[in-house]
Amino acid sequence: MPAVMMEAPAKLNITLKIVGRRPDGYHELNSLMVPIDLVDRLAFSPAARGIHLSCHGIPVPGNEENLVFRAAKEFFTRVSGSPSLSISLTKNIPVAAGLGGGSSDAAATLKALNGMNGYPLGAGELAEMALGLGADVPFFLHNVPSIARGIGERLKPVTRWPDFWYVIVTPPLPVSTAWVYGNLKLELTGSENDYIVSPLREDWSTIADLLENDLETVTTVRYPVIESIKGLLVEAGAEGALMSGSGPSVFGVFRSEQAAKEAGKYVASRAEGKVFVAGSYKG
Repeated sequence: MPAVMMEAPAKLNITLKIVGRRPDGYHELNSLMVPIDLVDRLAFSPAARGIHLSCHGIPVPGNEENLVFRAAKEFFTRVSGSPSLSISLTKNIPVAAGLGGGSSDAAATLKALNGMNGYPLGAGELAEMALGLGADVPFFLHNVPSIARGIGERLKPVTRWPDFWYVIVTPPLPVSTAWVYGNLKLELTGSENDYIVSPLREDWSTIADLLENDLETVTTVRYPVIESIKGLLVEAGAEGALMSGSGPSVFGVFRSEQAAKEAGKYVASRAEGKVFVAGSYKG
């Protein structure tokens, strides 16, 4: 059997509102997420008995600490199969950066293994398994701009999202997602409503007004450089800038590839960390 190749795109949170906390400790959110063409690449092929994961590019664990390994193990547990699988992961998306790379890798693994094994799991079963691996994983099963509600499992596609370009800066900061959520003051957030959806249907001239992330209020207190990067992106011509997820990555929104590439060069010469220029992911 030839190797099955998969791409796993990063995501950006254009809007992220935390609207409550459930009794089990998970936070309810209302977020507009878009996939971008900064991607990890995975190859799946038959191998000796067991799950064998090799990692390349940005260093990540090649064992059960990796969501790819956990997703593969969970898949074969669910279908009562014995794995004989080799997985090669080329990691390009920064780790623990607010870009969802690990979650995207897990979703790509579930989709690849389901196809390689004759589609034993339906869409509902895949979504359930994805949510068990992480709140962002269900989004990456589809990789289309979507409004995410609940803890991320209730997804509504946004069919007319424009082909924006993005400059992403990932500073070398050790931001813990658990720490960010643990320090979030819920009284500072708004209530869940349709304020995201309505402006998306007609007017794209106000994209900067959509950019809002409740988690930014926590992360920037400890890491004020995030605000500095936002200012640098706006200075470089971004229509708006925002931290993605729990950070520390910050992105600026641009209308054209040329403007984004020019801004990327400007920012890279002034900001510490990795700088990426990415368009919308087309799949």
